[in-house]
Amino acid sequence: MEEHTITSSTSQSPVSVAQPGQAQRLRMSYEEYLAWADEDVHAEWVSGEVIVQMPPKLRHQRVVKFLLELLDLFAQLFRLGAVLCAPFEMRATPDGPAREPDLLFVAQEHLARLTEARLSGAADLVVEVISDDSVSRDRADKFYEYQSAGVQEYWIIDPRPGYERVDFYVLDGKGRYRPIPVDTDGRYRSTVIPGFWFEVAWVLSEEPPNVLQALGQIVGPERWLAQGMQPGQPAGTGEG
Repeated sequence: MEEHTITSSTSQSPVSVAQPGQAQRLRMSYEEYLAWADEDVHAEWVSGEVIVQMPPKLRHQRVVKFLLELLDLFAQLFRLGAVLCAPFEMRATPDGPAREPDLLFVAQEHLARLTEARLSGAADLVVEVISDDSVSRDRADKFYEYQSAGVQEYWIIDPRPGYERVDFYVLDGKGRYRPIPVDTDGRYRSTVIPGFWFEVAWVLSEEPPNVLQALGQIVGPERWLAQGMQPGQPAGTGEG
């Protein structure tokens, strides 16, 4: 693809003008990136280059919203850790890229890695939902980055019409991702979030199911009651 260079009025750094459907790329240092970006910008810094993300499509956002709410409620209910969504920076290694995963989970024992500005260290789980412009980043670049940085579990969800697919990876004893198949019932069971599972069909349908109903299926009535709650009651509203 032919690129043309102009000058950014914000950072005075060269800017690559992207073609329609491609993410915009700006060349700058990490320090310039921190000064340039704000909390409303969804961008990542990689090897001296800032990749400004394309606006996501509705189906992408529906999947992200569903999983964010589902994972967050489950993590709150059982006090397992924190769930965050983009735009929030994860710098998994001190000198590595600054990524903004669609979703990330940080286990309770690793919450010290979280600051107001970023996650300094690897998340326990990262979820990337593929967009038209992110296929190679999510399946290749980030795959090897997250593997090297020690992200224990990585989900790649592609909800695009005609491409519907979900891939799950977990680090093995040699620090390499190995694919994890779904159960025969179409469910995937997380290795880093104890007791959490979901049906793959939920995130590949045009519209995911009701979050509370899905959570009720995952938790089951006995575990709901053990938390002092009624099935279908939102987390955090039980007595005690």
